[in-house]
Amino acid sequence: MPAFTYTARALNGDLRTATIDAPNRDEVVAQLKRQRLNVVKIDEAATAKKKKGSGKITMRDIVIFTRQFSTMINAGLPLVQALDILSKQSENKALKDVTNAVVFDVESGHTVADALRKHPKAFGELYVNMVAAGEAGGILDTILMRLATFMEKNDALIRKVKGAMIYPGVIMSVAAIAIVVLLIFVIPVFEKMFASVGMALPLPTRVVLGMSRFLKSYWWIVLAATAGGVTMLKRYYATSNGKLQIDKLMLKMPVLGDVLRKSAVSRFTRTLGTLIGSGVSILEGLEITAKTAGNRVISDAIMESRASIAGGETIAAPLQKSAVFPPMVISMIAVGEQTGGLDEMLSKIADFYDEEVDAAVSGLLSLMEPVMIVFLGVVVGGMVVAMYLPIFDMINAVQ
Repeated sequence: MPAFTYTARALNGDLRTATIDAPNRDEVVAQLKRQRLNVVKIDEAATAKKKKGSGKITMRDIVIFTRQFSTMINAGLPLVQALDILSKQSENKALKDVTNAVVFDVESGHTVADALRKHPKAFGELYVNMVAAGEAGGILDTILMRLATFMEKNDALIRKVKGAMIYPGVIMSVAAIAIVVLLIFVIPVFEKMFASVGMALPLPTRVVLGMSRFLKSYWWIVLAATAGGVTMLKRYYATSNGKLQIDKLMLKMPVLGDVLRKSAVSRFTRTLGTLIGSGVSILEGLEITAKTAGNRVISDAIMESRASIAGGETIAAPLQKSAVFPPMVISMIAVGEQTGGLDEMLSKIADFYDEEVDAAVSGLLSLMEPVMIVFLGVVVGGMVVAMYLPIFDMINAVQ
């Protein structure tokens, strides 16, 4: 459906500009007339530009938007007025356009949740469902504040896990660059010197010289093989079975698997606890949580729990069968189900595992430092030693 950007004048004389999706220009005019707006200008928006703008909305932008929206509603401002203020003060052009479109839809009679649902790149399914629950229960300001807190904690968790991956990634990149420079620029200098002497070379030296010749002559094969391998891995991961197998492997990796498992448990419990505490049904909450789990193994276990609840059983049993969730988590969820305080119990588990993720990330970094140093020492140092072995032989021969 095409998008149209309109400028219209309200009865009080104010000019309003927003973007609306409609089948054609006549439908836009009809909708504006129903809102008692006089059309000034209507232009068809560029779809590609709109999509590009939507991608620039950051998590921080949404958190600020949500907190300010909650504060204004709590202060008694009408929904449309609050959204209009947010649109005018937003420094992000993409978010401003989205908010203008939301204002238009709410003025047209849509609920806030339905208006937000039209912009999935800015407001995810979890966000929309919680807003819908808040509107239905008359506690939208409270729900929005919970949402902002949830998003801040979830974003902090994601940054912790990504931060743990940056250090080894940087070290491996530096090591790869150092090896390539040595093989292409430094080793050939030694090769010319050894060729002028004409002496027999030790095996390690011959291996390094062979690697250097291969990389200089067939570097394009190395690049093509690397690019092909990455592409094939991405395509395999995009398949259902590929994602399942790779996610299983990631969870089984030493140290890193522990970090990923604990972060997945924290995200699952916090998301589900926030949804249930906001009035979303447990079945719908489990479905949304499964989609935001970030790991296929965790997602499948959550969906099995949903099927279990739909059949009149408990959440805890299928989670235990998955062998992904620690026994403590299973026991606390079971107690929460029995006492009727599942949302509070899930929040407590999430708080605990946030601290566990911190400890696991610190442990991973502490372990990676010596491992990376040893790796660099063995690879780079080994190449240097291999080049100096013939020189030592030459010195001994002279003596």
